[in-house]
Amino acid sequence: MRHDLVVGAGPCGLAAARELHLAGGRPVVLERAPRAGGLASSVTDPAGFVWDLGAHVAFSYFGDFDALLDDVMAGDVLRHERSSYIRFGDRWVPYPFQHNLTALPEADAADCMVDMIERPSGPVRNYDDWLLQQFGLGIVDRFMRPYHEKLWTVPTSEMCTDWVAHRVATVDWQTALRNLVERRTAPGWGPNSTFSYPGSGGIGEPFRRLAARLPDVRYGRSVVEVDTAARTVRLDSGEVLGYERLISTMPLTRLVAALADAPPDVREAAAELRHNQVVVVGVGASGTVDPGWHWMYFPDERPPFYRVTNMGLFAPGNMPEPHAEHVSFLAEIALPADEPGPSRDDLVRETVDGIVAAGLLPDRDRVRSVWAHRIPMAYPIPTLGRNEAVATVLGHLERHGVHSRGRFGTWLYEYGNMDHAMKMGGDVARHLLTGAQERIPLPHRAPSARQPREAAVY
Repeated sequence: MRHDLVVGAGPCGLAAARELHLAGGRPVVLERAPRAGGLASSVTDPAGFVWDLGAHVAFSYFGDFDALLDDVMAGDVLRHERSSYIRFGDRWVPYPFQHNLTALPEADAADCMVDMIERPSGPVRNYDDWLLQQFGLGIVDRFMRPYHEKLWTVPTSEMCTDWVAHRVATVDWQTALRNLVERRTAPGWGPNSTFSYPGSGGIGEPFRRLAARLPDVRYGRSVVEVDTAARTVRLDSGEVLGYERLISTMPLTRLVAALADAPPDVREAAAELRHNQVVVVGVGASGTVDPGWHWMYFPDERPPFYRVTNMGLFAPGNMPEPHAEHVSFLAEIALPADEPGPSRDDLVRETVDGIVAAGLLPDRDRVRSVWAHRIPMAYPIPTLGRNEAVATVLGHLERHGVHSRGRFGTWLYEYGNMDHAMKMGGDVARHLLTGAQERIPLPHRAPSARQPREAAVY
């Protein structure tokens, strides 16, 4: 018997399966983890703190995710106006940094402003060139370069610029100067300036509920081989399933490795794709939640984390009862994919020390629970040549009836939010059912030269 197979029960896979099911089908979803949600799943530790696999908030360019959230959560949704900051020395600079030079020491603000006015021009060969030409050396040295290299774990000179639209806030020097002279704090930027979050169960709760509505989700199933000629997949258990249509959200590198007949150029293209890993450390403690911030960025080499999220402010349900007597912080530490990195105990110790040093927690004696989890594939890195490599792989897959979508299924960070993933999943299912056009551009359909390189301003 042949099925419509969906590999992966994360946001993209579940959205695809939902569309196929609504059209009257009975798709089979194969998920290697024991729970739904993928990178957007959540766990509850023994002390009762809820932790997401990285900081996630719900906002939507398309409306699909917001509608689903309201539907499956039955109104148990909290709305927030984002408040986020960047740690600069002993100061908290409102996000985005380049819009809020007024929060810097006077000498730093003056240097940043002069360098922005006198920023260089010339060909843009990589992301570092783009940063310097947009913001000047002062802002790049103080925030942009150290933060991005801490997050991505590669030099900014090795990154492309195709992803900057919707991701990096630009500002003209006249506006920056006016803000500085008038001592103004710039308004919120970006689509997540307002966001939603489930009232209970963490960000993974809506995906658990969505999975429960589907007819056939099989957990603990890992795909190890895809035979496009026979239209079958083989699982790690040895089971072989035939498919009519195949939608995959597996990382492209793993999918290519699983192909029974991938040609050399496709394997070489997949080998060019790079990613980082992230260790998330949750610190639950006694205290009172600070209502003044949702998350903070840390560009300096120390502490080890690049971001800390105020999970208790996202939802009181992320903490055990009594909610008013607890706080919870989720720290994210990026590491190169091919390095083991420090031990769990070292990372936990350094994280708690960093949270205390930043003044987010008075002392480590308040800590009641610590949770840590390593995400081997966290962010697909937008390296030079990425689009061409992805186009080669996706083009081959689709010519052989395999439709790869999602954050790592397309390797596109710029379309890696939960709402993008759900849009991709729903759209590819509708395309297979009706021929409807997919809205998110993919490299094998839109060559890199046609991709927008300017940053969006909201």
